[in-house]
Amino acid sequence: MKIVLTGSISNVGKPLTTLLTKQGHDVTVITSKKEREQEIVALGAKAAVGSMFDVNFLADTFKGADIVYLMETLDAVGGDMMDPNIDFIGGISVIGNNYKSAVERAKIKKVIHLSSIGAHTDQGNGFLVFHHNVEQILGQLPDDVAIKFMRPVGFYTNLFAFMHSIKTTGEIISNNHAGNQSEPWVSPADIAAVIAEEMNKPFADRTVRYIASDGVSPNQVAKALGEAIGLPDLKWKVISDEEQLAIYLKIGFNPQIARGFVEMQASQGSGHLYEDYYKHQPVLGKVKLADFARDFAAAYQQPQ
Repeated sequence: MKIVLTGSISNVGKPLTTLLTKQGHDVTVITSKKEREQEIVALGAKAAVGSMFDVNFLADTFKGADIVYLMETLDAVGGDMMDPNIDFIGGISVIGNNYKSAVERAKIKKVIHLSSIGAHTDQGNGFLVFHHNVEQILGQLPDDVAIKFMRPVGFYTNLFAFMHSIKTTGEIISNNHAGNQSEPWVSPADIAAVIAEEMNKPFADRTVRYIASDGVSPNQVAKALGEAIGLPDLKWKVISDEEQLAIYLKIGFNPQIARGFVEMQASQGSGHLYEDYYKHQPVLGKVKLADFARDFAAAYQQPQ
């Protein structure tokens, strides 16, 4: 099949490109960075360099594809998360509308959209609301366009953000909940495997699939990471939403992003973020917390 992937060769894009090219598909990867072109070609794919804010470029690149894979991230807006003047959520809605227009103009009938847990609602999910917004935009496509919405849970790789607090305070610090309440985590490798699987299955109507690798509590995360880095007594410390917001603003985060992170993390702690997930729990993937802990330890030991 001829498949076009947006999102360049990111955490999910690189393993997905590798899987699809090994399966013999004709893969084109869209990237905004010319310097990524050689790496994409080395994976057996074609590179299309352009902007997700350029509808003509998108439509031309999508033309003739059997399946188009759409994704967007905060980075996709192209700005610095420390810039207080950027409307990241609005910018991503612009990208979503561009995708919709390009899919219609290129007459694409099969779409896979990398969304997120939390996309089932526009309330209390923090910055993840942009995934909900784009799902709603794509949902306006004609009925003959089949869409598979992929909703992964929190990425293991998000835990790398705790390295600084571990090194400076000896603790994981978050306004998320602590304790023994389990929550789902996912590896980008398992996300890529599920998406590749879905590309080879029939498409019909609009469907949603959650993706997760493991279910573990904050205490289990702290224990696994602590043992992997030689800090067996590592603890997960909870601070208030107000304290967390103050930290983010002091660092210099864009206020929209800072508040979005705090609300999202609070939603994890309350369980609100997972309400729809637990109604549609998936079969868990292969990469477990213990596997990621080894990667975390390797990164942790790298000199700063």
